[in-house]
Amino acid sequence: MQKLSERNTYTPRDASQVPGSVTRAPNSSSGVRNSDAGLKTPDNSSDGTLTPRGHGGQDLRVPAVYVLNMRGEPLMPTSPRRARILLGEGKARVVKRTPFVIQLLYPTGETAQAVTLGVDAGYSRIGVSAVSEGKELYSLEMVLRSDMVKLNSERKMYRRNRRGRKCWHRKPRFLNRVKPKGWLAPSIQHKLYSHVKVVEQTANLLPVSKVIVEVANFDIQKIKNLDIEGEQYQQGDQYGFGNIREYVFFRDGHKCQHCRGKSKDPILQTHHITSRQVGGDRPDNLLTVCKTCHDAHNRGEITIAAKPKMGYKAETFMTTVRWKIIEELEEIGYAVSHTYGHITKHLRIESGLPKSHTNDAFVIAGGNGQIRTSSSYTIKQVRSNNRKLYKGARSHIKNTAPRYLYRFQRYDKVLYNGIECFIFGRRSSGYFDVRKVDGTKVHSSVAAGGLILLESAKTLLTERRTAAFLPHLKEGVGSRL
Repeated sequence: MQKLSERNTYTPRDASQVPGSVTRAPNSSSGVRNSDAGLKTPDNSSDGTLTPRGHGGQDLRVPAVYVLNMRGEPLMPTSPRRARILLGEGKARVVKRTPFVIQLLYPTGETAQAVTLGVDAGYSRIGVSAVSEGKELYSLEMVLRSDMVKLNSERKMYRRNRRGRKCWHRKPRFLNRVKPKGWLAPSIQHKLYSHVKVVEQTANLLPVSKVIVEVANFDIQKIKNLDIEGEQYQQGDQYGFGNIREYVFFRDGHKCQHCRGKSKDPILQTHHITSRQVGGDRPDNLLTVCKTCHDAHNRGEITIAAKPKMGYKAETFMTTVRWKIIEELEEIGYAVSHTYGHITKHLRIESGLPKSHTNDAFVIAGGNGQIRTSSSYTIKQVRSNNRKLYKGARSHIKNTAPRYLYRFQRYDKVLYNGIECFIFGRRSSGYFDVRKVDGTKVHSSVAAGGLILLESAKTLLTERRTAAFLPHLKEGVGSRL
């Protein structure tokens, strides 16, 4: 049998380079991990993708095209014109559509340029900006999921309900009750991983040489009381009370906060302003009501109107995970440093930029006079599947909805009348509710024949925003600071 020769995948360092518009050549950094090489993307037409004629008159012009070498490692971005020529000559292939990424099919040089990645960490949103010496190469804002707590509570309820029914269940175990060291609640752990994931995704597009993360430490009691000091930290709102219920009754003067004692009911109860699944049992979420009003509210006869007070989930989250984000990135192999919010605020005001996550990330990355990008990306996290087997008010109807309906599934990116949007709702008759990534309604009932599939559904919905929607360009601030 003939022995096959070993394929040489090494790219020589003295090979010719590809010129681009952002820099003289798309150069690579060999020390950054990459995972984009295995993405499932169609090898579609270059002209149909990079020109406005690609999909029904849609304008697909982008400021830069991101480039990977033969081994899938990121290079510096190039111009759309140069990318179109490479695709037309068969020297590159399309890897990803949003953001647009191509992979070269011939060897290139390995000279690296410094790209600094700034991360504006947050509880509900993350800002990311990649800056080189002369330009901002990439700008991103990610909207994190906020339904984790409610979904986990529902799962807990279903599991407890199942244990009380006469059906199969596993034998009880008592060896898995100890939480490991460094354990975080699932909702917090998910947000922590999201910060790491957005850094890795950016490093798969650009040769990131340094990552700077903004960290913050919040004193919750200091926020509530500016004069607190010393032993007062051990004497909080509930100091001297036996439990939360006793404190709430004392705080509300032992009087129903709905009828103000008109019902003459002597029995008092605590009412959750928002559900306990989301709001918890903190005193700010509890209200003193009489039994008469509480029962009438539970029957739906009246509504106890109470405005929920501001919580401190975001501040607690940042205090908890501020160093864990840096530790996770250092374990992966990134060169990580940190900065603080007051420094970011000072530099942003000094640069004349309005408040936004992308502007903060630009300043964190060392942005000071570089040309800003004319487009930014918005990413929204969504759940990947709906695992409910039954639906209905009493969970009595079997869920038989198919995953695909008329070739489309939920969260597919589609084209409708030249507008890129996402499928947020669907009907068995073949009509779909399409919206932008921020929830802006495009059309509430579009037939399947009027939609063109652009990208299959993913857990990260990505949308490109043009200069008209960017804070640093919308208010008259030029592209050069």
